[in-house]
Amino acid sequence: MSRVTGTRRAPQAFRPAHSRRRVSPGAVMLAIALGGSVLFALFTITVREASQIPLLASGAAVLGIAFCALAAYSARATWHAGIAGRNQRAIVLAVAGGMAAIVGAGCLAGAIILFMLAQPPA
Repeated sequence: MSRVTGTRRAPQAFRPAHSRRRVSPGAVMLAIALGGSVLFALFTITVREASQIPLLASGAAVLGIAFCALAAYSARATWHAGIAGRNQRAIVLAVAGGMAAIVGAGCLAGAIILFMLAQPPA
């Protein structure tokens, strides 16, 4: 009981299920970055001109950077979920972050190959 008002507050464990879940600004920025990079990569596929290969390379690089950022964000979220004792959430975040890291590394490798193909032969 509170001394001033005489009312009891519910413990945090017993909060109602309808309480709002807040989305972090980092997750919003990451969602915007992933959406923009996917749209840019899709745009580069549709371009049919002499600059297509450098454009594809830059699209793959941007997509790889966005997925690597997602992997780093997932690693941080996995750490916090593990510390809080939310084991199922930590495992799901770890798997999703691992897949994002694989996709990011593949996109960056593809970008490097495309950048090498874009250079004129010596």
